[in-house]
Amino acid sequence: MRDYLRAEAAGGLALLLGSAVALLWVNFVDAGGYASFWATQVKVGIGGASIDESLGHWVNDGLMTLFFFLISLEIKRELVTGELRHPKRAALPIIAALGGIVVPIAIFLAVTDGHHASGWGIPMATDAAFAIGVLALLGDRVSEGVKLLLLTIAVVDDVAAIAVIAVAYTDHLSLGWLGLAIAGLLGVAAMRALGVRRVLAYLPLGAFVWVATFESGVHATLAGVALALLTPATPVGGRDVLGELEHRLHPWVNLGILPLFALANAGVKLGGGELSDPAGQRIAVAVALGLVVGKFLGIGGATLAALRLGLGALPSGVDRRGLLGAAALGGIGFTVSLFITPLAYEDPLLIGAAKLGILGGSVIAATIGVAIVATRRRPSTPASAPDP
Repeated sequence: MRDYLRAEAAGGLALLLGSAVALLWVNFVDAGGYASFWATQVKVGIGGASIDESLGHWVNDGLMTLFFFLISLEIKRELVTGELRHPKRAALPIIAALGGIVVPIAIFLAVTDGHHASGWGIPMATDAAFAIGVLALLGDRVSEGVKLLLLTIAVVDDVAAIAVIAVAYTDHLSLGWLGLAIAGLLGVAAMRALGVRRVLAYLPLGAFVWVATFESGVHATLAGVALALLTPATPVGGRDVLGELEHRLHPWVNLGILPLFALANAGVKLGGGELSDPAGQRIAVAVALGLVVGKFLGIGGATLAALRLGLGALPSGVDRRGLLGAAALGGIGFTVSLFITPLAYEDPLLIGAAKLGILGGSVIAATIGVAIVATRRRPSTPASAPDP
């Protein structure tokens, strides 16, 4: 768990660096150059059997498949061998996460009042890497229990986000290609049943599943989700395949793909016209309030209500202040929020406004969370006994 939390913290710092570079590039270097660079068309394949997409799309639809593959591995591990396999232990973080999903969506819909409300999924997810990265800066002021609670809430958030992307943000559907994607997944299951253990043997079929999913109209990253769920969570022939994949992918995803994603998506002009436009202003405020207020009230309120009803217990080392700090830090919504934004809107003005809401709301949520947790006393250590 400590190794995992360190990896998440490092990923959070890498995300911060990628975001900072993107903002500097757009606001102080060359906004037009930033846009044209990520709009560069890249063709992969030969002739008709090729995919021609912008560089930004290759990052979001291609590389981010590995991110969703990794978080789906983590979800499966938690469900099969982790905290979520115990109904009593899982009840509280699940209830907390559901509160942190429903309340932000309700606030977003109330603020938008039916205007451009398709972005309701933007403020629903907590960014585990950023949140754990913030907690890492506080050192021993934060117990392992608080980190575990926040991480488990983020895992449940990810499950909901994946479902939302699959159901709410699929524009069209090609049943033929979808059938081919399912056939590819059945092929993966058959190889597993036949005892094929080498990971490299699955790569060609995995690539086929990705292409078929991409062409089907379902978001291509969901191919990574499906492939992860087919990965065995228990040792096969004494080999922990899922654990090995997590260990190998973590540095590539956290230190490579996520900062590159932030670089490609966090670039928004701070002095643009998004906030002077009534629609853009409404979207930015709705997203920010959903993250800051919605997450705090949803996670904190649902958890306190569950505790009062006797539905679960807080992890060891988590007091009320730690819970409220975790609830505030749950409002750091970055990676998945930025990912959903262009799926929800096509208008560049609305996309920019939503990104400003994400950035502003995440900064405010992090500040509030740090203020709550930082005032918590460090765990007292007993004085050493005098020498005889």
